[in-house]
Amino acid sequence: MSVEADNIRQHVRKSYAEVAEASNEGACCGEASSCCGVSDDAAINTLISTRLGYSEEDIQKVPEGADMGLGCGNPRAIAALRPGETVIDLGSGGGFDAFLAAHEVGDTGHVIGIDMTPAMLSKARANADKGRFANVEFRLGEIEHLPVADGTADVIISNCVINLSPDKAQVFREAFRVLKPGGRLAISDVVATAEMPEDMKNDPRLHVGCMAGASLIDDLEAMLKAAGFVDIVIAPKDESRGFIRDWAPGRGVEDYVVSAYIEAVRPARSVTSCC
Repeated sequence: MSVEADNIRQHVRKSYAEVAEASNEGACCGEASSCCGVSDDAAINTLISTRLGYSEEDIQKVPEGADMGLGCGNPRAIAALRPGETVIDLGSGGGFDAFLAAHEVGDTGHVIGIDMTPAMLSKARANADKGRFANVEFRLGEIEHLPVADGTADVIISNCVINLSPDKAQVFREAFRVLKPGGRLAISDVVATAEMPEDMKNDPRLHVGCMAGASLIDDLEAMLKAAGFVDIVIAPKDESRGFIRDWAPGRGVEDYVVSAYIEAVRPARSVTSCC
């Protein structure tokens, strides 16, 4: 790992720890608070989440404090989760998407949330206890090095997290490794539609705010193919430019990045004829 990549990762970890701790204290602070409009006000977070594609019913299904207004879409909208499936949530934060996935996979399913920030992990585990979610667990780890065995998951979801990684190709290789043959990737993330100016790319506040680290769509597709994925679909959402403008008012970042749904499949095992 390069020194620069490690510095990025440490800066992201510190910023999101501040968000988790501020949320616990009923405040709102930290550079990451610009990402997706995180607020200390539950009503505001509900408004943010419904704007991103969640329903009021979704929000009522999770423990209070799990919806932190973090995200850039609703990955479950494309995940098509089924009862009994195992789901991994990359960058699970306070557990919002993990808990919603847990309702869909039911008691026979299992959800594993992965987060590299201990403060977020503690918050998610407390929320799981509060909501009595027996089919959810949260593990400390980096999305580039998942603490999960090969071929574990039917589906991987993630919400506005992979753009934060300094090594996205490694994230996709790890996702491929932990998916079962035929497993699905269902991600909501920020992608670049044009090359971003250097001053934006190098702005640490825009990076932890989920913008400066976005990759060009063609580059993301190439990384997914190199990892082994097929049936790749990257669908930008032009309407997202409105809320992205709110993340960094006056910077013009919405001219370079949008939210997108990203889907891909790990190929099923090939069947060879016998005799």
